[in-house]
Amino acid sequence: MRRIAIAVAAPTLTFSLAACGALGGSGSSSAASPTKGNDLTVGLLLPETANTRYEKFDYPIIKEKVAALTRNQGKVEYANADADAGRQAGQMQRMIDNKVDVILLDAVDSHAIADMVQKAKDADIPVIAYDRLSEGPIDAYISFDNELVGEVQGRSLLEALGSGVDTTDKIVMINGSPTDPNAKQFKEGALSQLSGKVTIAKSYDTKDWKPENAEANMAQALASLGKDNIDAVYSANDGMAGGVIKAFKAAGITDLPAITGQDAELDAVQRIVTGEQYMSVYKSYPTEAETAAQMAVAKVQGKDIQFDSLTRDRISSPTHKNIPAQLVSVVALTKTNIKGTVIEDGIYGVSDICTAKYREACAAIGLK
Repeated sequence: MRRIAIAVAAPTLTFSLAACGALGGSGSSSAASPTKGNDLTVGLLLPETANTRYEKFDYPIIKEKVAALTRNQGKVEYANADADAGRQAGQMQRMIDNKVDVILLDAVDSHAIADMVQKAKDADIPVIAYDRLSEGPIDAYISFDNELVGEVQGRSLLEALGSGVDTTDKIVMINGSPTDPNAKQFKEGALSQLSGKVTIAKSYDTKDWKPENAEANMAQALASLGKDNIDAVYSANDGMAGGVIKAFKAAGITDLPAITGQDAELDAVQRIVTGEQYMSVYKSYPTEAETAAQMAVAKVQGKDIQFDSLTRDRISSPTHKNIPAQLVSVVALTKTNIKGTVIEDGIYGVSDICTAKYREACAAIGLK
């Protein structure tokens, strides 16, 4: 994968990717005659519900953008697999049978779904991998720079540990699902920052990203290492960070170490306000989802220049090389920049975050 130059803007730890996929850019190909008008159907396959982002952000944003791009004539056929790879295969088969025009696929299991991607290809239905890189002959990929996500998390942990950090500091890693290729990249990115600077005392891959599995793994780490021998926890996402915190509290620990997250879920933002969670990685779901809808509609309508301008990067999966792609930037979300990220982008209002339970903590950080 071509690495993109990273600019670091202190103190908010914003990591910007070089511009890729700008709509105003010129494409290398000439415009093709549209193969489909506005009366089109986008199949949307999302992987699970444990992470609230899919139901709250991705689906409604994509649905709204497809409608806007097609003068309300286009529609989205939606299915969520609830972390069941077999169920997702069945959902994809139904979309192929229903002859949708394009499929946006966020795979439960990127390897297991490859045969279904091939079936779609054989049926002349383009497949765009969304958020997770699927195997098989996909036409394009849109996600965030996943190694960068892990790097941001790793750097944030080192920042939390302070200038005296060294290999005596013990870190527990609560990684994502082993069937999700993103989880591997998050872990690799984090390790690129942590290795040699701290000790990775325990590391777990968490089945299905489920918070209860993360809680069980963290309880095992606490039992093995001891309550006072964990200096920080790398949690790959916010849902699992919630499970990690439950495990600490169940062990009678209220003075929590620094804990990372990802996805800027509302519960996590509130935990950051109170200090229970150190940080999350904010990824602009509106940007990702709206761009995915643009890619899908452009692909179906044969708008090659627009499609090329949206997919200027290239990435490789285990089965295919040089896949057209766009990678979206990420931000380390801490107490210092809640207002300039999730509030400014309209993800949450102050009233959503600063409910009665959190009002005092919000006021203490100037959030009111």
